[in-house]
Amino acid sequence: MQISVLSGKGGTGKTTIATNLAVIMGGYYVDCDVEEPNGFIFLKPNISKSKDVSIPTPQIDYTKCTLCKKCVQVCQFNALGIAGNQVLVFEKLCHGCGACLLACPDGAISEKERAIGKIDAGQSGELKCLQGVLNVGEPMAGPIIRDLKEMVKEESSLIDCSPGSSCNVVKAISGAHYAILVTEPTAFGLHDLKIAVELVRKLKLPFGLIINRGNDDNRMIIDYCEKEKIRLLGVIPFDRKVAEIYSRGNLLIEDEHYRELFEELADNIREVVRCS
Repeated sequence: MQISVLSGKGGTGKTTIATNLAVIMGGYYVDCDVEEPNGFIFLKPNISKSKDVSIPTPQIDYTKCTLCKKCVQVCQFNALGIAGNQVLVFEKLCHGCGACLLACPDGAISEKERAIGKIDAGQSGELKCLQGVLNVGEPMAGPIIRDLKEMVKEESSLIDCSPGSSCNVVKAISGAHYAILVTEPTAFGLHDLKIAVELVRKLKLPFGLIINRGNDDNRMIIDYCEKEKIRLLGVIPFDRKVAEIYSRGNLLIEDEHYRELFEELADNIREVVRCS
């Protein structure tokens, strides 16, 4: 069973919810927010293994290249171009699809693997932990998210997605059995929540909602949920104690009151997923 945790915007507390729920529910915690992963700050796993993630990048053999331009013409990502008597390769635009290799009639193109990031694996207590890390300056997170998802394909896992509704989020939630949307009771939170709701509905993914930093403004979110028939899974209150625990890089469930709250939330989620 895979459960994805996502939010329409950054700063809603998505990773706070994801890490605490992962410890309670067990299995795998998978940080797919590869551009800025921070779940390990709170889980503090012992990292036992790291591996590079790479994509194949074209290499031009100029002793064979006739400058026919077929590789340039077939590339959908503008990763190849002609300048003078050379074919230029713009590595960071390359998606590693291999179309240029197939299109070249002269056998002038080969491929080499180019590292774009890495995956770290570790253990935090009984919880297995994975995180993807995209190298600085790299534009494509997709291959790392793909490899992370493949590693837990048949496993019980909680997927911590990147914020927003980009293609990286789509990759992270694809194949999940259920989605948890995290929002805050603000006008900005509601605006971006609607975008996230539209996304999971387009993907026909069952979902529920958690309000983080709940306060007297919860009504705007609750009214929206009632209107749209969205299940409200729970509310994490706006509490100074939460900020203090968070600022120390600790999990909320280290506090007895919040452990009870997250255990109740986890039970609720398990029941909803079983009935979905």
